[in-house]
Amino acid sequence: MCNRADTEFGRVVIKEDDVRGKDIIEVGAYDVNGSMRSHVQSLNPGKYVGVDIAAGPGVDCVADVTALLEHFEYGSFDVVIATEVLEHVKNWRKAVSNIKHIIRPGGLVIITVPSNGCGFHGCPEDHWRYESEDIKTIFSDFIIEELWKSPAIEGVFLKARRPDNLIEFDTSNHGCPVKVI
Repeated sequence: MCNRADTEFGRVVIKEDDVRGKDIIEVGAYDVNGSMRSHVQSLNPGKYVGVDIAAGPGVDCVADVTALLEHFEYGSFDVVIATEVLEHVKNWRKAVSNIKHIIRPGGLVIITVPSNGCGFHGCPEDHWRYESEDIKTIFSDFIIEELWKSPAIEGVFLKARRPDNLIEFDTSNHGCPVKVI
């Protein structure tokens, strides 16, 4: 799922060198109100796989983000795109860990999440709100290239690169993000 601010972020930060000939996975690919897919595919990736928990437009493979490593091998993709996904996942820690581990060394993650002030939007569930500091901490084991607070909506946008030797940040005792009531 995506919105206009997400797609604009993608157009600005996803470059041809990031994508051409590379393997891309979009997690949360069910196209309800937009996707980065057309922009990314215009940059000639080697492979583009859309994944979501239900079949629908933009979905090539039905899989839960917390079980990606059951469907794809460690280091399967050069780019992982997850727009407006993490707020819907009860176990965000496992989701983030799966995302980090399906990326090849040197690969990119593109993440967008809502922040405080964004209204409830269960689709099917809505659990979390993230601030810039939350995302910066959660992805402190990556090389952060872009971290934006959205000027148009209540959200945070990230472009980060997986280091060659990932030592995963332990999020088990980390108090973020904010739980939606």
